[in-house]
Amino acid sequence: MKRSTRKALSRIGLIGIVIIIVVAVAAGVLYYSIPSQPPATTTTTTPTGTHTTTTTTTTTTTTHPTTTTTTPPSQGIVLRVLTRHPSDILTEAKKKFLATSLAKKYNIVDIIWLPIEPPQWIDTINYAGQRPGQEIDVAWGGGPTMFDLLLKEGLLATINSSEVMDVIQDIPEEIAGSPMIRYDDNGNIKWIAAAIASFGFTINRQKLNQYGFTTPEKWVDLASPDFAVTLPTPMVGVADPTKSTSNTRMYEIILQIYGWNEGWKIITRMGANARIYDQSGLVRDAVIRGDIAVGITIDFYGYTAQLKNPNQCLYILPKDGTIVNGDPIALLTTSKHKEAAQAFIAWVLSPEGQALWMNPNINRMPVNPKVFDETPEGRNRTDLKAAYEATLESTTIEFSDEMASSIEEAMRWFFFATITQAHDELQSLWKDLALAYLSGKITQDQFNKFVDDLANPSKLEFTDPATGQKTTFTLQTAQSMNTKILEDVNYRNQLVSEWTQAAKQRYQAVHQELQSLIG
Repeated sequence: MKRSTRKALSRIGLIGIVIIIVVAVAAGVLYYSIPSQPPATTTTTTPTGTHTTTTTTTTTTTTHPTTTTTTPPSQGIVLRVLTRHPSDILTEAKKKFLATSLAKKYNIVDIIWLPIEPPQWIDTINYAGQRPGQEIDVAWGGGPTMFDLLLKEGLLATINSSEVMDVIQDIPEEIAGSPMIRYDDNGNIKWIAAAIASFGFTINRQKLNQYGFTTPEKWVDLASPDFAVTLPTPMVGVADPTKSTSNTRMYEIILQIYGWNEGWKIITRMGANARIYDQSGLVRDAVIRGDIAVGITIDFYGYTAQLKNPNQCLYILPKDGTIVNGDPIALLTTSKHKEAAQAFIAWVLSPEGQALWMNPNINRMPVNPKVFDETPEGRNRTDLKAAYEATLESTTIEFSDEMASSIEEAMRWFFFATITQAHDELQSLWKDLALAYLSGKITQDQFNKFVDDLANPSKLEFTDPATGQKTTFTLQTAQSMNTKILEDVNYRNQLVSEWTQAAKQRYQAVHQELQSLIG
C-alpha cells in the first residue's frame, strides 16, 4: 500500500487570529496537563475499481540497528504523550506501565497525556518543542493518515531501541494489505501499529425486526429506500466526517469500492436515511439504546455494543468490502527522553501492554496476537479472539491511502455542505422519492434518474470562489481544490456556503419535478 501523502496545515498562511487561537489552545493544554489524571476526551477514530482479496497476515523477522541505553536521570522522567485515546485507556495504561520493570529501569515516574484534536497536532508538537521541559515524547493513536502526515513534516524520529526491536518480531509487517510498520526511504522504522481496526456497521436486531427491515450486509444496503419509510424518524445513524475520522475513512472506503459518482450516490442516500451525529461514539450509543436500527461504526465500537447489549447488537463487516487499519504509536523528534519513550512504546506493543485492549470497556483489536495466549486477559477474551480471526478473513479492498488523501478535505466538507447543512431539504425529498418508488408510483428507471439528479456530484454546478468560474464536483475538481481547502479557511468557508446553496437548490428542483410527476 502506498504511503499517504497529505500536505500539512500551513501555519504561516493562516490569518493571525487563527494562529493565536491554536497557540492559546496548545499552551493551555500544555500548561494544565501537569495533573496525573488524564482529562476526559472523545474518541473519533478513529480512511477506482474494486478488487477483493482474502486477508492474510505476514510477519517478517528483521534485524534492525539498536540504540545504546543511557543512565536515566536520578530525579525521574516524566513522559509527555500526544494522544487520541480516551481517558479509560489512558488511566489504565499509566497505572499498568508505571508498575513495570521497564518504567523502573528508565526511572519513568509519570506520564502526562495531551489529548489534542488532530488538526492541532503539528502546531502543538512544534510549539511544545520550543519550550524547555514541555517537549512531547510520543504520539499514540489517531490513525495512519495522521501519522504519515507527521512523518512528512519530519516530526517522527527513528524507532530503534533494543526493547522495541525485541517485541517488534511479533508484530505483523502487514495485515490485509495495510502496513503495520511504516519505514522511511532509508529503511528506518517511523511508526508501528499498536492496534488494528476494521470498519463496518452495528445493528440492533430488535429495532430491525420492529420495522420488518432485512439485516443489512453491505454498505449499499444502508442507502436503501426501505429505510426511508420511518422518516422523519431515522433508523440509520452516521457521523459528520468533519467531526469523525473513523466516519471519514468509511466514506472513503465507499468511494473506492463504487467509484466517485456511484459512491456519492450511496453516501448521499445513506445520509438522507440517517440522523447525522457530531461524534462517532454517539452513533454507537444510539444503536445500543435502540434509538436507531443500524449505525456505521469502527470495529471496537461494535464490539462494545455487543458486550453492552448482547441480545440485540451485532457488529457486521460489510460484504462489499472493508479495510483493516493499523493505529500507530511513534517517537517524536522533539523528545528529550528517547530511550525512555521507546521503553513505553515497547511496553504498548508487548503482550502485557496489548492486554489493555482486552478490557471489556475498551475492546480494541490487538496488533500482537500473542496477547491471546500469553496473558490471562487475552485468554479470557475468546470472543475478541474470534473477532480478530474474522477480521483476518474479511473481504478487504485494495485501498489507496494516496487516493484518499488527495480528496479527503474536499470530501469531508462537501459532505458537510450538501448532506449535513442541507439535510432537511435532502431528507424531505428522499422520503417522497423512496415512498413513490416503493408504492409503484414511479418505475425503477425513473427512480434511478431522480437519484442521479439529486446525488451525482458531477452534476452539481457551483462557482469556485478562487476563480469565479462555474464548475462541477468531479474527482479531478476535488483533487485540484483539496490542498486549498486544507490551507485556506476563508476559501473553505466560501466554498461550503456555495455548495450548500447549490445543493439546496438542486434538492428543491428535483422535489418539484417529482411532485409534478406523481401529483
